[in-house]
Amino acid sequence: MHAVKRIEIVSDSVESHKIINVLEAVGVLNYTVIRNVIGKGVSGTNSGDLDMSMLENDYVIAFFLADKTKLLVEKLRPVINKFGGACYISDAIDINFVQSVTSI
Repeated sequence: MHAVKRIEIVSDSVESHKIINVLEAVGVLNYTVIRNVIGKGVSGTNSGDLDMSMLENDYVIAFFLADKTKLLVEKLRPVINKFGGACYISDAIDINFVQSVTSI
């Protein structure tokens, strides 16, 4: 087991590529994007029943080592502030963590 951080982001699907670009720029290369999520937040309900994809939301989840947290927040905050969305970072445990070991 290994301690990691989990980031969860809900954003407008039109802008989600900007979030993916930030994740990749700071070295968070493994992530999952779930398209057309529905829910209710501060800005109201997104029912997902509209034919216009530009009103859909995406859910992005990724896990990363804690040392990337500060840089990730610094780079991601301006994107979230400008384009909207919700972002949460929490602690998690990776039960499949494989640490590379070099032979002597």
